[in-house]
Amino acid sequence: MADEIVQKIQLPQIPQRDFLITDFGAKEGLTHDSRPAILAAIAKASAEGGGRVILPKGSWLSNGPIHLKSKIDFHVAEGATLLFGPEPKDYLPAVLTRWEGTELYSYSPLIYAFEVHDVAITGKGVIDGNKQSVFNTWIGERQHADMNALRKMGVDGTPAAKRVFAEGTYLRPPLIQFFRAERILLTDFTQHNSPFWINHLVYTDHATIRGLKIDSHQHNNDGVDVDSSRFVLIENCHFRTGDDSVVVKSGRDRDGREVGKPSEYVVIRNNDMGGEDGIALGSEMSGDVRHVFFDNNILRKGLSAIRFKANLDRGGVVEHIRVRNMTVESFDTLFWFQLNYPGLLGGGHPSTYRDIVFENLTVERAGTIFDGSAPAESPLKGVVLRNIAIKEAGKTFILENVEDLKLENVTVAGKPLQLPAK
Repeated sequence: MADEIVQKIQLPQIPQRDFLITDFGAKEGLTHDSRPAILAAIAKASAEGGGRVILPKGSWLSNGPIHLKSKIDFHVAEGATLLFGPEPKDYLPAVLTRWEGTELYSYSPLIYAFEVHDVAITGKGVIDGNKQSVFNTWIGERQHADMNALRKMGVDGTPAAKRVFAEGTYLRPPLIQFFRAERILLTDFTQHNSPFWINHLVYTDHATIRGLKIDSHQHNNDGVDVDSSRFVLIENCHFRTGDDSVVVKSGRDRDGREVGKPSEYVVIRNNDMGGEDGIALGSEMSGDVRHVFFDNNILRKGLSAIRFKANLDRGGVVEHIRVRNMTVESFDTLFWFQLNYPGLLGGGHPSTYRDIVFENLTVERAGTIFDGSAPAESPLKGVVLRNIAIKEAGKTFILENVEDLKLENVTVAGKPLQLPAK
C-alpha cells in the first residue's frame, strides 16, 4: 500500500520561466530589506501564469513574511541565505492559521501559502528564521495564558474569526506553512532557527518533502508536522531538531473533531532523524490518523524513538500504522504510548489507537523498551512487535490498560523477550 500511495502523489506543474529578485529591486546584504522586491517578483510571476522566483547567491533580508501564490517555484539558490527579520510586528496583520491543532488568526508564518496549488520551494540555499528573533523569547509562561485561552475557545466553539491572537499575544508562528494547498514540493534547501514548528502542512493534499537538511533547535522545533493532510511523501531528509523529527496530527479537541479532516496516506522513508523524539503521532489527532507508513529510517538519539500521544480531551482514532525496517541508536524509551498525556479541559473524549505494527528494527540501546499507558475506558489494542533485535535495554515493559500486545521474534542481547505475567 505504501508504494501505491507514492505512485498516486502528484507533483506541482509550474511554468519554466525565471524571475530574478534583483530585477525587482532586491539588494544583497542584511542592511537592506529585500522583502518588497521578493513580493513584487512573486506578484509578477503569478500575473504571467507562474514561474520560478530566484534568490541568487548572497544574503537576503526579509523584514516580514513571504506569502506564496499558486504556480510559483520559490528558488533559494545554492549559496543564498534568506534571513527573516526579528520583530514580531512585521508579521502582522494576522492570518488564518492553525496553532497546535486549533484554528485562529495570528502572526503570519514566515513563509505562508494559503489556498494555493502547484507550489514549490527549491534550491540548495538556506532559509533562516533568525536566532535573534523576538519570537524565540515567547516560550514557557509567556505563551501559557494565550495557549490555554485558545484551547478553551476551541472547546467552547468560539468561531475561528473571533479567535484573534495578534499584537500583545505570544503564540509563535512556524517557519513554513501551507494551508489548504495541493500539489506541493519542498526540496534540497537547509533550514535554521525556526520560531516554532519548522514545516507545517495544514489541509494539504499531494505534498512531497525531499532532501531537506533541517538543523534547528529552538523550542518546539518539530521538523515536519503533517496536519490533516493527505497523500504526503517525506523522504531522504536530514533532521537535527529541538523536538520531534516527523509528526502526524489532525487537530485538537472539539475544534479538530468538528473540522474532521484526517491525516492519511502518508509515507516517511529513508530519512536520518536526530530530534528529541524520532517520530510521533499526536497528541493533536482528533480528526483521525490512518494509513501511515514509516520505512527504512534511521533514528539517532533522544528521549523517545517512537512516541504516540493522546488524552481524554481528544477523541479521534489512530489506526493502520506501520513502522518497519528501522535502525535505532539510543533512546530513553523505544516505544512510548502516552495516551493519558496531560489534558486541560476535563476529558470525556477518549482516543483509540489500534492496528499498529512495528517490524524489522535493529536497536542499539533502549532505557525502556515499551511504555504503554492508556485510560481504562479506551485501552491500547492490537500492537504487534515483530522481528526486533535490541542489543541493550534497561526496563522492559510499563503497561497500563494495554490489550492484545503481541511479540514475534523480539530479542534483547540475543535472548527472547517475554511479556510480563498478568
